[in-house]
Amino acid sequence: MNEPLVVVVRSIIAFFSLFVFTRILGKQQISQLTYFDYILGITIGSIAATLSVDLSIKAWPQWVGLLVWTVLVIVMELISLKWRYISKFLEGEPAVVVMNGQIMENTLKKLRIKVTEILELLRSKGVFDVGQVEFAVLETSGKISVQKKSQFQPVTPSDLNLSTDYKGLSTEIIYDGVIIDNNLEQVHLDRSWLDKELKKQGIDDYSEVFLALLDTGGSLYVDKYKDHVKSPTDPSDYPGPN
Repeated sequence: MNEPLVVVVRSIIAFFSLFVFTRILGKQQISQLTYFDYILGITIGSIAATLSVDLSIKAWPQWVGLLVWTVLVIVMELISLKWRYISKFLEGEPAVVVMNGQIMENTLKKLRIKVTEILELLRSKGVFDVGQVEFAVLETSGKISVQKKSQFQPVTPSDLNLSTDYKGLSTEIIYDGVIIDNNLEQVHLDRSWLDKELKKQGIDDYSEVFLALLDTGGSLYVDKYKDHVKSPTDPSDYPGPN
């Protein structure tokens, strides 16, 4: 077997192995990535890459190494779920970096984080005045959670004793020109109703629709393939030279 074909076969094996293993590991590796998870991800990816293209090493030991690392990650996650002190050791704990408008300098020293980094994280949350912050917590993922002082929080309808209508998730009715009949049945509607609603918007065929969503208020949002909307960068929008 020539080398290019060997690389193709090994790459296919590495690709699907990595796909299966990452599915087993779950979304935590992406949604709540800690430094430890980051290093593990790089290592597992590196092993998969070596399995694909390093022809000087047999594929079987590389695949076993990939499997072992994945199993170790799963075992460590299970241990972390069962024993809190081990989870604290592996992932660390959230730290309060701002309290009552005051930056916790000693905490920053322990975490080895500069004040400028905290200020940058606060700005990413729309906070430009530290004095407005009641609590700011640096999470183990490196993100920051901020609770503003009550006088700086936005007013909500409940603060004004106003009643609000329920707003749930929209339901997909049409996607890529295809009707999702199961979703229609769940909202107790049928195709005849859908036909009438589409005709109101000048649509005669489902294939014209890229996406149709029904909100909880009964309103149908339709996005057609051919939207007659000019791009803001359309040259015709700009006057020519005098």
